[in-house]
Amino acid sequence: MHDSLPLLVETDFPALRRDRLDTLQVNVGYRCNQSCLHCHVNAGPTRTEEMPAEVAELIIRYLDVSGVSTLDVTGGAPELNAHFRRLVRAGRERGLRVIDRCNLSVLEEPGQEDLGEFLAGHGVEVVASMPCYLEENVNAQRGNGVFEASIRGLRQLNALGYGKPGSNLSLDLVYNPQGPILPPSQQALEPDYKEVLTERYGISFNQLYVFANMPVGRFGSTLISKGKMDSYLALLRDAHREDNLDTVMCRSLLSIDWQGFVYDCDFNQMLGVPMRVNGSPRTHLSELMEVDVAGKAIAVRAHCYACTAGQGSSCGGALN
Repeated sequence: MHDSLPLLVETDFPALRRDRLDTLQVNVGYRCNQSCLHCHVNAGPTRTEEMPAEVAELIIRYLDVSGVSTLDVTGGAPELNAHFRRLVRAGRERGLRVIDRCNLSVLEEPGQEDLGEFLAGHGVEVVASMPCYLEENVNAQRGNGVFEASIRGLRQLNALGYGKPGSNLSLDLVYNPQGPILPPSQQALEPDYKEVLTERYGISFNQLYVFANMPVGRFGSTLISKGKMDSYLALLRDAHREDNLDTVMCRSLLSIDWQGFVYDCDFNQMLGVPMRVNGSPRTHLSELMEVDVAGKAIAVRAHCYACTAGQGSSCGGALN
């Protein structure tokens, strides 16, 4: 695995500072039942990093003092963590919007037979990775059989009311390009997704989110191996739009890793570029209990252009 950070350190990406904190994104660990080619987390079945009980408890305490309105739980496959459901319950008990970043096939994992019912019963928003509506493309990126498992997962969620008109159970899908190219227009691609998934599989969903692939982790390593890192970084930089800077996710989000350390975004977490408060080399969430992060500098590197290129990308899809 190639380390992409040395190629990202030198950058002219504009300096950014934080706005008011709105979202706490918690990565509960890197264990996953899949090993996707585009995964910036390098997640997979052999990863052992998992959030322990004491860090989950710290997360819950921070929910009470931070004023966030959204708890965004990710991984790996976050549902495989022993404390996932505890975090979900804590967020919903506090009236927060809770998001589960779900890979769909996890619904068929042993011990997860009631996962769909749990998510629906707690009104959790599901943001599901579905990088294409074509079987061959999904399986090429995510592994043989994943497309069929994803379709079964979507049907299960639909049967519970997710993505259905008039339902308050939100089901959004995520698209990633197959290689080092910019994604197409979110507004143009969403109708195609809805047409194909409805006509071929009887599946409905709410919104499609379109993300650019980040040149970090497994995808970044692949770019380096194929000699395409420089050209991809140039593509991202050339497509930079200044107006996307106002709405990039790092302005209002904190990313927490499985040990409780704090980052400006999930991508910085994977690169090992921590958020720094009061000059410390890295900051633990326990140090932020009485700290207002608004106005703090955001750590930027060359990969940040992936969030501002073209229509822009964030955890909520295109920015414009």
